[in-house]
Amino acid sequence: MDCNKPSAAAPQARRLLGTASTYLLRKRLFRRLLDLAGWRLVPPWGFGEVEAMVGWGFKPSAESSRRIAARRGIPYLALEDGFLRSLALGVEGAPPFSLLLDSAGAYYDCSGPSDLESAIGAGFAAAEEAAQAAQAATRLQALRLSKYNLAPLEDSALPDPGFVLLVDQTFGDVSIRHGGASAASFARMLEAARDENPGARLVLKTHPDVLAGRKRGHFEDPAALQGVQLWTRPIVPWALIERAASVYTVTSQMGAEALLAGKPVRCFGLPFYAGWGATQDELCAPARRAAYGPRGALEIFAAGWLRRPIYYDPRLDARSDFDSVATLLAEARDREFANRRPSYCLGMAFWKPPVLRAYFGSSQTRPQILRRPEAALKAARDSPDSRLLVWASREPEGLAAAAAAQGTPLHRVEDGFLRSIGLGADLLPPASLVADSQGIYYDPTRPSDLESLIQGGEFPPELLRRAAALRELLAARDVGKYNLGGAPGFAAPKDRRVILVVGQVEDDASILKGGGAITTNVGLLKAARAAFPEAFLIYKPHPDVEALRRKGAIPAAELAGLADVAARGTAPHPLILTADEVWTMTSLLGFEALLRGKPVTCLGAPFYAGWGLTRDLGPIPARRTRRATLDELTAAALILYPTYLDPLTGLPCSAEFVAERLARRDSRLARHANPARRIGARAWGLWLSTKARLRSGA
Repeated sequence: MDCNKPSAAAPQARRLLGTASTYLLRKRLFRRLLDLAGWRLVPPWGFGEVEAMVGWGFKPSAESSRRIAARRGIPYLALEDGFLRSLALGVEGAPPFSLLLDSAGAYYDCSGPSDLESAIGAGFAAAEEAAQAAQAATRLQALRLSKYNLAPLEDSALPDPGFVLLVDQTFGDVSIRHGGASAASFARMLEAARDENPGARLVLKTHPDVLAGRKRGHFEDPAALQGVQLWTRPIVPWALIERAASVYTVTSQMGAEALLAGKPVRCFGLPFYAGWGATQDELCAPARRAAYGPRGALEIFAAGWLRRPIYYDPRLDARSDFDSVATLLAEARDREFANRRPSYCLGMAFWKPPVLRAYFGSSQTRPQILRRPEAALKAARDSPDSRLLVWASREPEGLAAAAAAQGTPLHRVEDGFLRSIGLGADLLPPASLVADSQGIYYDPTRPSDLESLIQGGEFPPELLRRAAALRELLAARDVGKYNLGGAPGFAAPKDRRVILVVGQVEDDASILKGGGAITTNVGLLKAARAAFPEAFLIYKPHPDVEALRRKGAIPAAELAGLADVAARGTAPHPLILTADEVWTMTSLLGFEALLRGKPVTCLGAPFYAGWGLTRDLGPIPARRTRRATLDELTAAALILYPTYLDPLTGLPCSAEFVAERLARRDSRLARHANPARRIGARAWGLWLSTKARLRSGA
């Protein structure tokens, strides 16, 4: 029976019974993974017929499940972690991204067959499958992924290449006993390594759980380890495997990974990858493995990493595959390591700590929000490898110079260009942020990381193809930064040129920094009307101005003499598609109009102006000398510049993923995570509206 796929003859989930410990202690995620594999886990107090019992492998805690299965005459399904499992260790509570479900036995039990063993024995059905396995195995090693993935990738103290690597395991691990080995096998492994490699350097790697002090290993007598270098620091397994001349193991997964790296592997137990002719085995292989014929490292990898696992993507709450989970784990790990440095934040709103933790925190660090620049500079000065993060529009005068003087990196933070379903003023968390090490994208008075990306002009063909597809996706799914508003309540005439004039918040930093001679909405409208006296002008006010939260409102009488219609409460993209041309000072809607193929006239110097894609009436920086294509601009602004996090799970994701999430207008993205934030958003909006009314004298 294939446990990984629902039966075609039984579209409804098959009922699976677990003991109380299986049902309650393994939590919802494990039940969800079983559900995705076609099994509905019912509680032990449930009623009705069940088709199988489930338990956690062959561990003692699953003994009752195996007995019940035998008594009822139904299969026992052994549930185990996959070989590409998670970031942190399972004992630390890290959720799994893959599981193995075996209806014939357990993959580490050499005394009987297992589904994994059968999958290895089946070999490759076609040549293309072998090519896919080779590509995936190369990617696993290149990404330096293993079962757990929070160990450092490098260490300056790593031994010089050419040593013999011995792999310790935790004492009492079930794979040892069920792999035909015992504690004595580790002593035999060390003895054989010495005898078979006279004069060679021996390096013994300690298991991560032993390093963490949670379990014990097999080498506790220092006298037995004379002449052996102990490696007792966390490190990604590949760092040691790649430097090793050969690898000695009992049943560790590192042996299989060493095979993929092309290393000779000597086994002193019978793990799932032994007995196929790929390893040198101390024990006799089961006859049933020999009956299949020799199998190589790629056939073992294809079965254990590609065919058998149930991969899970929590962002989609759906089954996934090796490539997607490998990408997710690598991105999550890289973000974790990049954020393992003290971060001191300035100018951040009261509701932003969870956002900052998600984007700039790690399992070991938490960004600190400080109110005074002097305190932030001192904290950074006293903390090695620290950084300062400042909300770009609230940067204190002199902060950049002071940070540079003491050698502290300063990053200016802002929302990305695909943000949310709703406004930041409503305290909705962003799906993307930028952290600019030079300036900020809306300030043309100095370079920014985004400007450097565009000016540098390094865009491989595959990146440009991705950018083109992203542009098409955004247009087809009607996605932009805020994704607000309804359909237009008017129809533009077909016999007149239609000009969309985009209003802004007049004290917005992009206008204060990058505005030209005209920096007001009424001035923008007058300029557009002067250029097109006979055109049909649509004026799109900014949502915050409409809500009387920010500066920029135009009196109704004055507006009536300039615009043919004011598109209040209207989604911007239908207006862009209606228009023949878009006029703006510095609004992001100009960029979104470019993405939809519309001519754009800029009176200021937004980040997308000055590259040959817009008609520029404002003061463009002389630095912008390159003529960029629309796909290059898209790649820089939407793919390379921002950091994206799935707003529902907090996991890293791509621009395409966020676009799809926003396109579905998921109601979970448009509401606040808790009542306190919802109340805070309403109070904040009331304060902004009151302040705007007082300022305008309304």
